[in-house]
Amino acid sequence: MADAPGRSAAGAIDALREIAFWRERARVDTHRVKAYRRAADAVEALPPERVAELGTTVTAWTRIPDVGASTAKAIVAAIGGTVPEALAKARSEATPTLDPDDEAGAALFAHARGDLHMHTTASDGGSPMGEMVRVAARLGREYVAVSDHSPRLRVANGLSPERLRAQIEQVAELNAALADEGVGIRVLTAIEVDILEDGGLDQEPELLEELDVVVGSVHSELRMESAAMTRRMVRAVADPHLDVLGHCTGRLVEGARGTRPPSTFEAEIVFEACREYGTAVEINARPERRDPPEDLIDLALEADCLFSIDSDSHAPGQLDWLALGYSRAAARGVPAERIITTWPVEDLLRWTRTRER
Repeated sequence: MADAPGRSAAGAIDALREIAFWRERARVDTHRVKAYRRAADAVEALPPERVAELGTTVTAWTRIPDVGASTAKAIVAAIGGTVPEALAKARSEATPTLDPDDEAGAALFAHARGDLHMHTTASDGGSPMGEMVRVAARLGREYVAVSDHSPRLRVANGLSPERLRAQIEQVAELNAALADEGVGIRVLTAIEVDILEDGGLDQEPELLEELDVVVGSVHSELRMESAAMTRRMVRAVADPHLDVLGHCTGRLVEGARGTRPPSTFEAEIVFEACREYGTAVEINARPERRDPPEDLIDLALEADCLFSIDSDSHAPGQLDWLALGYSRAAARGVPAERIITTWPVEDLLRWTRTRER
């Protein structure tokens, strides 16, 4: 994050994006935060002479499309060389992601390298791929996987095969741009594929084969009878394309969407399948998910499963939630070497291609 806005359009752009970051991190609805990102885009699109002409007059800035009264005040303050009131407030209200007394969580989080579960505006995320990735880089990630939803999840604008192929090309272009900019992060091609009712994966197998990482999650029929859900999950885990079993119980423990009980399945059988077929169990860091529950983390650990700790972020500010997953893992005694997102990217990719541990 920026230390302080400067006397330039760049300072205003940074300030607007940072306000959005802190608000998303505080779990303000991402759509309510979009005004700051739209305003940042509007400022970024203006030529320097137009920025100079608008100067530090709030009413002048409000005549620019996508700039409202609140965002105009932030722009004027930043261009004037001061910290906008909204940014100062957001910074002052921000709480540490980890409890300062959580030494074990901080020690485990120090090993974090990547994040394999994040969404962009291509599906149901709030920001484009480039912005998500650049914020992840500023947060210290070495690699991230862009894992937008699959076609079955229409409510989340899941990617058809054609759209996913286009995104693979976009990832290659972004990696080239990041290398030119000297930004030290690698973007992996991925998907969060729906696990269908019969345990199949909701995407063309040939296309899944092309991806660096495949996360699979149950998003429908969450109240399925236990034996059927167990069969469903085991079939998915056994699929050689599936690398990570995402938020395995589907529970919600808090938040704007309300609460939802965990799905029921024979966890010992599912985790034994994860061990046998080399599929990692995700520890989902979203505060409203906290999935799996503690007892299932214990079972997966006893079963000798691997883990992937992911943010499941839908906006840049949510990327900072990743530490919460490491805190939960540390509390259950999960060692760093069992967490694939602590591995160097080449080791991770060797594993996703061969499943050799």
